[in-house]
Amino acid sequence: MSKITIQSLIFAALVIGFIIGNQKTVEAQPQVIDKIVAVVGSNEILYSDVQNQYMQYLMQGYSADGMAMRCQIFEEMLFTKLLLNQAQLDSIVVSEDQVGSELDRRLQYFISQIGSQEKLEAYYNRSINDIKADLRNVIRDQMMSEQVREKIVADIKITPAEVRVFYNEMPKDSIPSISSEYQYSHIVITPTVHPEERQYALSKMESIRQRVIKGESFESLARLYSEDPGSAMKGGELGDFGKGVMYPEFEAAAFTLQEGEISPIVESEAGFHIIKLIKRKGDYINVRHILIMTKVSPISIQLSQNKLDSVYLLISSGKITFEEAALKYSDDDSKYSKGAVVNQQSGNTIFLPEQMDKDLFFTIDKMSPGQISKPSVYEKDRNTKAIRIVRLDKRTQPHVANLEEDYDKIQSWAIEDKKSKALNAWINDKASKTYIFIQDADLKNCDFIYKWD
Repeated sequence: MSKITIQSLIFAALVIGFIIGNQKTVEAQPQVIDKIVAVVGSNEILYSDVQNQYMQYLMQGYSADGMAMRCQIFEEMLFTKLLLNQAQLDSIVVSEDQVGSELDRRLQYFISQIGSQEKLEAYYNRSINDIKADLRNVIRDQMMSEQVREKIVADIKITPAEVRVFYNEMPKDSIPSISSEYQYSHIVITPTVHPEERQYALSKMESIRQRVIKGESFESLARLYSEDPGSAMKGGELGDFGKGVMYPEFEAAAFTLQEGEISPIVESEAGFHIIKLIKRKGDYINVRHILIMTKVSPISIQLSQNKLDSVYLLISSGKITFEEAALKYSDDDSKYSKGAVVNQQSGNTIFLPEQMDKDLFFTIDKMSPGQISKPSVYEKDRNTKAIRIVRLDKRTQPHVANLEEDYDKIQSWAIEDKKSKALNAWINDKASKTYIFIQDADLKNCDFIYKWD
């Protein structure tokens, strides 16, 4: 296992499954007596810590030599405890609000995966408050450790000369291959929802709400009429959620309801809702809702299409440049960068085929750089239809990474390598100056990357 893998896996692990699992796994194996296997500064590592993380890896589908994997996990834990020890020495403080916010975020994610708060509590045979109590100190320690880790690499920079040295020192047979990449620009016109279209959706929702008030089944009406595809087939049920997950207007109404109460009509970015509270438990609620979206009419779409057809002709005839047209006619934020589209996953303008919707990819894959597409309708976001013209700015062919075409990528690899070396040096330095005692004989004989004891 590489050094950098140790440092990255620790903070990518699902702490909820690991930590809460301690209770369940230890109970499921009563013959195992827990014990301290190592001490780093004033922080202990327990046998159950190692064993339960090992069980989590197995549950996620990993398979490897049992002792080798335990040794890998154990070394990861030594590293986290070393970071924590330094955080304690540096008097790093994480506020209760920060811990609480991160705790809620992780619990909300885990509840969404398992289905509901009740299922989570039943699975671990613990109340949500007990689960929070179990996790609070763990999350605090992890956040403190992460601050130390970020501090170690915060000021690391890299020069062009260092990037070249890094690339030239890479074994030729290990230089990665780069698949085709695309850069494109677009001009977007989003049809507006006319007042009469909004009024139609509102009237439809008012009619449905009256039927609910008169006693018809909320669940049945949700199945028949709700335009939320994720919940309609479940009778409108959304499952347990906390604050900060749904639209603000939706949450403001939902969290004020009593069990069984029906909300007034609520308007959000998605459209019009009515909400029925199923239950409330602590900081979480479960509701049913019916959504009627405010839709753009075919006439509005056609008017926008006609407008963009005219823009396309202006560009094609040379009467206006693509960049000028983007600034003048596009209603997308990309207009301020000459229409260039930013990849939200990477923060730059480069897209891999799998990072584009299939319709867009099939369009630009047939184009030559500089060519523009005819206007077409697409799903912009949150079920919003828009019309766009696309220009393919650049396409690369699959190739072995090189400094001329892939400098930015090689630069990012080089700086990550430099950060990894800085972390490695920090570990070696701090491990030699920190009280570290490995008590377990089997773990003491692990083939470590670093010198711990």
